[in-house]
Amino acid sequence: MSLATAVAWTIAVIAGIYLLSYWLTGDGPHRAKVTRLPAVLVVSHPALAVAALACWAGGLITGSRALVWAAFAGLAATALLGFAMFTRWLGAGRHTTAARGFPALAVTLHGVAGVTAFTLVFLSAGAARLF
Repeated sequence: MSLATAVAWTIAVIAGIYLLSYWLTGDGPHRAKVTRLPAVLVVSHPALAVAALACWAGGLITGSRALVWAAFAGLAATALLGFAMFTRWLGAGRHTTAARGFPALAVTLHGVAGVTAFTLVFLSAGAARLF
């Protein structure tokens, strides 16, 4: 299960890096005060995901159940931020040309891989031995 989690997380990371680079090159952080995807959301989403990944890796290395549950909690917060960005992207999609040009396939791949990693981390946390 750890290998499947790592693969799903890797796919989510690759798609996420692509989306972040797309947002950065598309003048994302230089928009007006009220934006479709605020910079705080765009920065905190991957920051929490990286922290969760560090907790998950630490949990695998040390066998600490607490670290695996911390990874799950971090991913839960990451998922909420990602869902907020997704709904903002969907809501703005009809009104702006920039939103229509955003890569829907990458967004879908990132979301599916993220949900898969989230589910597998939850299953890993539930199956972790108590040391």
